[in-house]
Amino acid sequence: MKKIHIIGLGLLGGSFSLAARRKFPELIVTGYDISEKNQKDAEILGIITEAKNQPDSDTDIVLLATPADSLGRILEETLNQIGEETLVIDLGSTKSKLCQLVENHPKRKQYLAGHPIAGTEYSGPKAAFADLLDGKVMILCELEKTDLYLKEKAYQLFEALNLKLRFMDPEEHDRHLAFVSHLSHISSFMLGKTVLQKMEDDQNIFDMAGSGFASTVRLAKSSPAMWAPILTENKENILAALDGYIANLSAIRDKIASSEKESIYQELAEINQIRDILDLGKG
Repeated sequence: MKKIHIIGLGLLGGSFSLAARRKFPELIVTGYDISEKNQKDAEILGIITEAKNQPDSDTDIVLLATPADSLGRILEETLNQIGEETLVIDLGSTKSKLCQLVENHPKRKQYLAGHPIAGTEYSGPKAAFADLLDGKVMILCELEKTDLYLKEKAYQLFEALNLKLRFMDPEEHDRHLAFVSHLSHISSFMLGKTVLQKMEDDQNIFDMAGSGFASTVRLAKSSPAMWAPILTENKENILAALDGYIANLSAIRDKIASSEKESIYQELAEINQIRDILDLGKG
């Protein structure tokens, strides 16, 4: 692998580049970001070796790491630009609409739908770091529709970055992510909002905010520019997740209101099994 091009030079795109350049010291990384400041910072930080609006004809892989609502347009534009030996991989958090959009594109075989399960609550090129992706899961969708030769380029990159590959169909991906990622971000944002509203008449509230609050609300520091598009792009699945979550909140509220201590205890004890599930996932 000699050259990659990255569109979107924030946390994810930047971290991919830093990790790839560490593994392939001679790798040329060109890139573009709609933010002139992000693009300049990416050059200064060594995320890209040269700023370019479009990938060169001999680029091996183009990575798309822009907000979810821009990926469709950029994916089509990029597929129209590239030569026969270039693979385009998107890193977006939603997959169904993208896969449907390019289903009949003449260069469909040069596209791979991907989603690395990695990130922090910080954004921009200054937040990028080479170890972000190390040991993380990379979900791939509709792998059979990607050209065999081009898939080998992707595998070379993923193996070098120590990514663990998992395979899903796009609808399954979006449905699961609504529950395990998108819903948790909404919960964190809304908890932050509730506390901010309380602060309006009680400035002392943050004096009592311990580590539990900090860890729960951490995701509310995430980029609105990234998350607002995700919430609308995966709307149907997120609404289903929210309906279940709101129903559970209402049910526990009723039990608290009725002082049903034993019932509350039993419910919390049953939910404790999530510890075993999460610990198993770390293994």
